[in-house]
Amino acid sequence: MQLGLIGLGKMGGNMRERLRRAGHTVVGYDRNPDLSDVKDLADLVEKLEAPRTVWVMVPAGNATQSVIDELKDLLSAGDTVVDGGNSRWSDDEKHAAELGVKEIGFVDAGVSGGVWGLENGYALMVGGSKEHVDRLRPVFDALKPEGPYGYVHAGKVGAGHFSKMVHNGIEYAMMQAYAEGWELLEKVKSVDNVREVFRSWQEGTVIRSWLLDLAVNALDEDAHLDKLRGYAEDSGEGRWTVEAAIDNAVPLPAITASLFARFASRQDDSPQMKMIAALRNQFGGHAVESAKE
Repeated sequence: MQLGLIGLGKMGGNMRERLRRAGHTVVGYDRNPDLSDVKDLADLVEKLEAPRTVWVMVPAGNATQSVIDELKDLLSAGDTVVDGGNSRWSDDEKHAAELGVKEIGFVDAGVSGGVWGLENGYALMVGGSKEHVDRLRPVFDALKPEGPYGYVHAGKVGAGHFSKMVHNGIEYAMMQAYAEGWELLEKVKSVDNVREVFRSWQEGTVIRSWLLDLAVNALDEDAHLDKLRGYAEDSGEGRWTVEAAIDNAVPLPAITASLFARFASRQDDSPQMKMIAALRNQFGGHAVESAKE
């Protein structure tokens, strides 16, 4: 299948490579000319055969809206736009309506996999009409992990990004639990090998997970996380999850507390946030701040 891909950063660049390895033709565009296959979006659309599919992997908000606006004028009836970034689900219906005026399809895809997705595959949560989603199944099948799981048509437009938002909210709470446990183990005098305690949990325990594996990776690189400042950003999806919980009267105490813990990290050098920062760097390549000398 032929695909246009806009945004060739940490995620988009690896997705382009995974799709090409699966035999698909990918025409990529990025503002960085060293990464781009074409000079601009008009050139990208020109190189695709109708009906075209263009996958957008740019930051949520104004950046995504700008690309949608430009594609609306470049694409034709029967083409499809996929928003695979971390857009707010409430923007999806707006984008679908804007493109729908010209009979251009819209699919929202929540994508999880970070910097490991090239080799391991990407978990995909997709929203949109059956007609548009089914046409893109070869692309989804190439991106997802091997095996029966890792892809879901979650529902109508917006369902993909809403599902990914909840996924990220759960991720916040899980990372916070690991970070709190790590700080407590580091604090007591009786435990003198915290890294190996974490490693011992990787097999046979109910708390084993990929995040635990990544925590061990981080501790192997920096046994006490001394090189990191205890500061962790939030991507915005944790906030959206809490807002959606309020709107739907659903109690989310663990996810809410984990979000507030990140806010607290911006006031002081928090030991727990060293682990959160290390985990975010491990799975997503997110930037970390070095501890001051």
